[in-house]
Amino acid sequence: MSVHSVYVPTREEVAQISERPVSGMLARVSLALGAIGLVAFVLGAFINPDRVWRALLYNWLFFAGLSSAGVMFVASQRITTARWSRSTIRIVEGYVAFMPVAWVLLALIVLVGRHHVFPWANTPPTVREKAIWLGPVFFTARTLITFGLLTALQVWYIWTSVRLDVGILNEWGTSWGKGFRERMRRGFGDERRELHSTHSLQGKLAVWMALLFGYGWCSLAFDLSMTLDLHFQSTLYGWWHFMGALLCVLTSMAVLVRWWRNQLAIPHIITDVNLHDIGKLAFALTCFWGYLTFGQYLVIWYGNMGEETHFMRLRLIGAWLPATLVMVFLVFVFPFFGLMGKKPKIWSAIMVTIAIGSLVGMWLCRYLEVYPSLYGPTTLLPFGLWEIAVTLGMLGLWGVCYFAFMNTFPRLRVLLMTSPYRDEVQVPVNARTMEPIPAHE
Repeated sequence: MSVHSVYVPTREEVAQISERPVSGMLARVSLALGAIGLVAFVLGAFINPDRVWRALLYNWLFFAGLSSAGVMFVASQRITTARWSRSTIRIVEGYVAFMPVAWVLLALIVLVGRHHVFPWANTPPTVREKAIWLGPVFFTARTLITFGLLTALQVWYIWTSVRLDVGILNEWGTSWGKGFRERMRRGFGDERRELHSTHSLQGKLAVWMALLFGYGWCSLAFDLSMTLDLHFQSTLYGWWHFMGALLCVLTSMAVLVRWWRNQLAIPHIITDVNLHDIGKLAFALTCFWGYLTFGQYLVIWYGNMGEETHFMRLRLIGAWLPATLVMVFLVFVFPFFGLMGKKPKIWSAIMVTIAIGSLVGMWLCRYLEVYPSLYGPTTLLPFGLWEIAVTLGMLGLWGVCYFAFMNTFPRLRVLLMTSPYRDEVQVPVNARTMEPIPAHE
């Protein structure tokens, strides 16, 4: 067998694999962490409300960005009609489960915790245009509607993907999700027609999602992160922010794909070639994130304008400097030099270490986006019990949502891996007539 040959399993085999019981330890740990974080947040809301709300904001930016970018990565596979990821992409589709929860958390931040997080909520900006832009009603409506539309579109997209597999498989999954699976099966028709009609719909949804994702996360990054420092503006800030989230998708995927590969015992389906592909993408996004970071820094440095340089200088002095250096090392230096060859991308011990380091570094990057703007120059890093507790709580909540999804719906893309019509989607087809669409159309 050549290194690039693809093993095509039978539908019965994939169905049995998808239903295989897995360890529930991570799900239980996630539930425990979520409970600890909730208790800590409630206590902190009375003892030190500023710290817990600010900790919630930067953790929200990390976990919501990861989930949203994960679905965007799934959609990018549809836009490019990728085949390499068919055996692994469902593992990322599970990220969508956190999106509705993230919307609720965002609503709490902008409605309840606004005065503890955003300085301009207590002292309105003196610049008229900024005062209008950050007006309570306009700001709240803008952020909730933007993220709400993105959430709805991404949930719809993953629904169409999961529906294809639920429609051809026997009933399986958690009891609470039975109603969702029944709705998915309702009206499910001929497999070939369902495949093409869904593929056609997903093509439209994916393109609109890409546009909304780019605009939405630029807007959210500007509003929820950059405005914490009212004197700093950067048009690259939004791109830099959501490209960091996309990098987190690849590094988290590198970890989770290996976990599921071991749990489901499917090294013949998720092969070393798949692991290498994920590693290459993680390396590429690492390079691109470094390029954007240095590009933003370089322009600010040679422009030498006080309203811009103070943002960078603050993060390079006092207690913030060590954190900034650790972040750059974990997100860029360590992965860049560690993933240059082929073997590190495949060897799990190295890849998982680098991937987890990159995720911690990007989480630290979100911390450095928020906290220095709020606390200013300091010799004592404002990081302690509240930040740790809220972080663990958010990690646990994300894990609860993720494993709830993976235990409710098929864990692999069964139809696209086993259907005799699976490669017909490489050529556009009219979903009504089932005839190929001429190239000029």
